[in-house]
Amino acid sequence: MSTITLGIIGSGQLGSMMCQAAKKLNIKTVVVSDDEHGPAQNYATRFIFTKYNDQQKIKEFVNSVDVVTFEFENIPVDILKQIDSEKKVLPKPEINRIIQNRKLEKSFFNDLGITTTKWVFIEKAEDVIKHSELLPGILKTNTLGYDGHGQFVLNSLDDVKKDWCFTADYILEKKINLKKEISVIITRFENGENYIYEPIENVHKDQILKYSKIPANINEDIFKKAQNNAKLIADKLNYVGTMCVEYFIDQDDCLLVNECAPRPHNSGHLTINSYNISQFENHVRAVCGFKFEKTQKNSNAEMINILGKEIVDYRSKTFKEGEFFFDYGKKTIKNKRKMGHLTILKK
Repeated sequence: MSTITLGIIGSGQLGSMMCQAAKKLNIKTVVVSDDEHGPAQNYATRFIFTKYNDQQKIKEFVNSVDVVTFEFENIPVDILKQIDSEKKVLPKPEINRIIQNRKLEKSFFNDLGITTTKWVFIEKAEDVIKHSELLPGILKTNTLGYDGHGQFVLNSLDDVKKDWCFTADYILEKKINLKKEISVIITRFENGENYIYEPIENVHKDQILKYSKIPANINEDIFKKAQNNAKLIADKLNYVGTMCVEYFIDQDDCLLVNECAPRPHNSGHLTINSYNISQFENHVRAVCGFKFEKTQKNSNAEMINILGKEIVDYRSKTFKEGEFFFDYGKKTIKNKRKMGHLTILKK
């Protein structure tokens, strides 16, 4: 019987799935969140609602747990460092400093010899004009971007508005002739052992993940390179826990790293039903100091994200054997909001 209490920052669906994985391992969970209605509270042993800068409440949270992890990466690094000074935070806060910042993240990849799209750091409109060779391209905020937020397509210099006020830093990425997108989930333990899940093929709609499947329809070279890159990144970061590396594949079968997520990932939801140990359980095992357990795939699978009002129909459906419906229990239905998912096991 485990006596560990795991603290989780964030109360969305990833937090819910971490709590469920922890319960399977007899680990208690305390979730802290600034979302009063976050669904993870339905699965946590204890829930603390507060702003993340509320020193008293954060102290209460820290005193009630043994180790801390998080379900989203855009938490101020200073807050994570403060918590880490009292209770171990995994993955380490310094990793978030890199991954929260596209310039630092892409420089980190490139320094490892890992190929990304061509990119440049942008501080003002004149910088876009100076680097017009990267057009058509995508202008992305340097920080706080996710699910397509903070991204602007620039097909030519005509799209650069003269009156733009650059109140934030950006990077400009050259658009590629995209063939497909894949992701690799890896869990790394404190002793350096790891498990790399097989690459997952992903389809996005309006820049939001809609569909994932294993096996990915890719060649063996890309399969191996995608896994090797993920291991290299995790090892260099001295990472502990589950992380996801997202890739583009262009029409010439060139593999390009897009970004990393320092946590379990939406595309890995299908591991709950298709593997003996999911990305969430392996994450909890790693951050709580458990030993690596043999992980293996039991089935091929497809996963469909259920967005917005789509959840209404799914809630009244009858599902077949091998179909697994997950309702995240969010109180408010919003357009394009991730409300649940369906995993379908395949032969």
